[in-house]
Amino acid sequence: MIRINKYLAQCGVTSRRNADVVVSERRVTVNGKVVDTPGFQVDEAADEVKVDGVVVKPVSNHKYIVLHKPSGYVTSLSDPHHERTVADLVTGVTERVYPVGRLDLDTEGVLLFTNDGELAHRLTHPRYGVVRVYRARVKGRVTKPKQIQLAKGIKLPDGNIGHARAGIEMVAEKYSDLILELTEGRKREVKHLCKAVGHPVVKLVRIDFAGITCEGLKKGQWRYLADREVAKLRKLVGV
Repeated sequence: MIRINKYLAQCGVTSRRNADVVVSERRVTVNGKVVDTPGFQVDEAADEVKVDGVVVKPVSNHKYIVLHKPSGYVTSLSDPHHERTVADLVTGVTERVYPVGRLDLDTEGVLLFTNDGELAHRLTHPRYGVVRVYRARVKGRVTKPKQIQLAKGIKLPDGNIGHARAGIEMVAEKYSDLILELTEGRKREVKHLCKAVGHPVVKLVRIDFAGITCEGLKKGQWRYLADREVAKLRKLVGV
């Protein structure tokens, strides 16, 4: 017996976190009955699970993809409020894959996709401390004390304390370019941190996620990860 959110992730439907949303939206049935409790237990061998009326089963053919996400695409497989989603860019993949974590609509850079639920869960969970690296152009001239403040930690809107190891790449009269390294990836964390120290983000690009980059990919292009890259990811989070 396993929790319904973990089962849906193993089926390649969505990430374990987002599975809770799918369940709460009453889109899941088990043996013909609607399930709306994230903690519901599923018997993998006996229960019939459907999402939006379609039977789902655990996948064994895992796929791993990196997309160079452009600005203007929402990180979702479908969204009634936005015409363009990242799913529009990842075409030609026979298996259903979903984004690992999120990037804001106006944020560019590295975005992973997979149908490997356990790996996706560990890569995005703060407990595993997976490194994310961003290049941020911010307003104003960033000074050493602001770097120290970012590293020491700042309270985020959700009540958690965010930290960023910041390096100053360039300082101009009206803006600065920073390289920021984070290990938790909370919602809009980079933007909240920079705003908190008086330097709102003008442009944000994720240049590295768990050691994966967009090198060689133009905006909107994607590729499958090499076996060695997948092995490194799995080792990184102990899968």
